Amino acid sequence: MSARRATNRPITLRTAAHRFPRAANLLTALLFLAPALIIFALFKFLPMGRAMTMSLQEVNYYLGNRWVGLQNYTEVVTDERFGQAIRNTLLLAVGATLGSILLGLLLALLLEGQARHLWLIRTAVFLPTVAAMAVVAEVWRILYYPTADGAVNSVLGWIGLGPSQFTNSEDTSLLSVMAVGIWRGAPYDMMIFLAGLAGVDRTLYEAAEADGARTWRRLWHVTFPALRPVFVILVTLACIRGLRVFTEVYLMTNGGPNGSTETVMTLIFKRGLEQHELGIAAAGSMILLAATVALTLAVQAARARRSKEVTA
Repeated sequence: MSARRATNRPITLRTAAHRFPRAANLLTALLFLAPALIIFALFKFLPMGRAMTMSLQEVNYYLGNRWVGLQNYTEVVTDERFGQAIRNTLLLAVGATLGSILLGLLLALLLEGQARHLWLIRTAVFLPTVAAMAVVAEVWRILYYPTADGAVNSVLGWIGLGPSQFTNSEDTSLLSVMAVGIWRGAPYDMMIFLAGLAGVDRTLYEAAEADGARTWRRLWHVTFPALRPVFVILVTLACIRGLRVFTEVYLMTNGGPNGSTETVMTLIFKRGLEQHELGIAAAGSMILLAATVALTLAVQAARARRSKEVTA
């Protein structure tokens, strides 16, 4: 009789948690994540779905939207302005990525160590990353003042160069914006490199030094192989950051002069919010999203293939 009563006992939350621990842990995690997931869905996934729909429509504010299929994508692909914006975006992404990684690695190698005074230097170097991009763009716009008495031109005059027009010239505007991206992104890369350098086995340096390896060989055969996962992460983040560049271009040049610094993001903004062509702007944003996802998947696939080769 007692056994029958035990088997007919109702299942409570506590008993269910004991019987199904993995399901209980998953439910607990979902409950904690539910507020963030709801907010993320409202402000990320729903607008993304709306943008996908708008990219297939001709958006009219008062007359209603008209379905046009892939016409918006065709116009984006064939539009010369979008072609120039894509070229500028790729150049900015590649240049800023390589420049910030190389400069960040150099700063990390110079500032690596346990000395107490290094934390102050690292903090000072890291400040550009903390500053708002709007502030950074405005400061550099002032520094790039194109006359001979401008801040940067004055420094160039000390070594017999300049004056340069910087963002006012089609020949130097893209490089000037790229330099700002490198200046702001390098400290962030430096901190990640410092974290990676802290995990390098010091005995490898001692063994290499005992074998007579000089500084460059120790870097090439010990440091760089140990930092390979860090390079993968930084390349992925920097490329995505470069493809989505907007604020510094919009505030410093607004895509000028003559479209020499126009990027995909600034052109999407202009077509959508200034020219009220929201369908074409949505199509451009979807193409940019697809490029970002493809880049991320390509890097992850290369990383997985590399790890398989190492383990094999």
